[in-house]
Amino acid sequence: MSDTPNNRRRTGFMILGAVVLAAGLGYGLYWFFDARFYESTDDAYVAGNVVAVTSRESATVMALHADNTQAVKRGQLLIEMDPAVANVNMAAAKANLARAVRSVRGEFSSAESFRAQLAQAQVALNQAQSDYERRKGASDGAVSGEELSHAQAGVQAAQAAVSAAKGGLDHALAQVDGSNIAGNPDVLAAEAQLRNAAIALGHMRLVAPVDGVIAQRTVQVGQQVGAGTPLMAVVSLSNVWIDANFKEVQLEDMRIGQPVTVRADIYGGSVTYHGRIQGLGAGSGSAFALLPPQNASGNWIKIVQRVPVRIELDPKELADHPLRVGLSVSVSVNIADSSGPTVNSSTGTGVMTGNTGEDNSAATDAMIAKILADNGAHR
Repeated sequence: MSDTPNNRRRTGFMILGAVVLAAGLGYGLYWFFDARFYESTDDAYVAGNVVAVTSRESATVMALHADNTQAVKRGQLLIEMDPAVANVNMAAAKANLARAVRSVRGEFSSAESFRAQLAQAQVALNQAQSDYERRKGASDGAVSGEELSHAQAGVQAAQAAVSAAKGGLDHALAQVDGSNIAGNPDVLAAEAQLRNAAIALGHMRLVAPVDGVIAQRTVQVGQQVGAGTPLMAVVSLSNVWIDANFKEVQLEDMRIGQPVTVRADIYGGSVTYHGRIQGLGAGSGSAFALLPPQNASGNWIKIVQRVPVRIELDPKELADHPLRVGLSVSVSVNIADSSGPTVNSSTGTGVMTGNTGEDNSAATDAMIAKILADNGAHR
């Protein structure tokens, strides 16, 4: 065969075809043995708990001890409120408890007084009845009718005195019976008011509910804030996860526990995170939108929906390379093992607790015990 331009062109096309065929065969083998077992998306971002720090009482901000980007520890003091009003309410509650204890002590003393009056009236009644029976049994003419009538009236008066003393005793016992001074309802109500005042006073010092980084600080020193006003937030960077939005056609073989590799744009391709699927969303994003689409209206347009998939990351890798909430990431899920469940049936996982303030219950208990003792009552 002569080396003509047509022959060279034909040879070139044959070589090109062989290369394309080999590439196609290679990709086919790669897809069959590896690539088909992975589902990937770059529609994913870092999510985490943004714990709000809010005012729990109406007060004036007196001092700030943390600012945006500052790392804080759980229980660390963040904000101090002006405690002047809370201190006044606390003093009033302490005085109210002391007054309640003394009032109840008076009720107990009143009950004892009525008990003594009843005993005295009973003695008088017995004496009046004895006198009346003695005069009534006297021989004819020994006691005049007027004297006998007076004796009978004396019995009736003594009986009325007994009834009055008994009624007074019953009323007094109704106030105090069945409990001691410390267990009296009025004293317990005053104690509750004191505890409420102590809680309000404790709310004058706001502490970090969790470990994290301060964000969204909006409060300023001297600002008057109302109860429930957001002041700042603490973002727990040690407890973040990935929300990856996969197309519905990618979810067929996706299961709980499947391994995941994650690359964050902030670190480029130099850092790879390893995690696992923690759960699949209960619906697509459009289903939970403020105005969800309604296919019953006849205006339904079929588009591929995306479902959020939560991915749990390795805590050690997170500690070595921290992530921030909202960062973009790329996710690849190994779906080779599709034997796992599609719904996370475990309960009690992901529970997060926070520090809501200083625990002053022991100090309050000691304060109440002292007030009771100082005013003549004991537990």
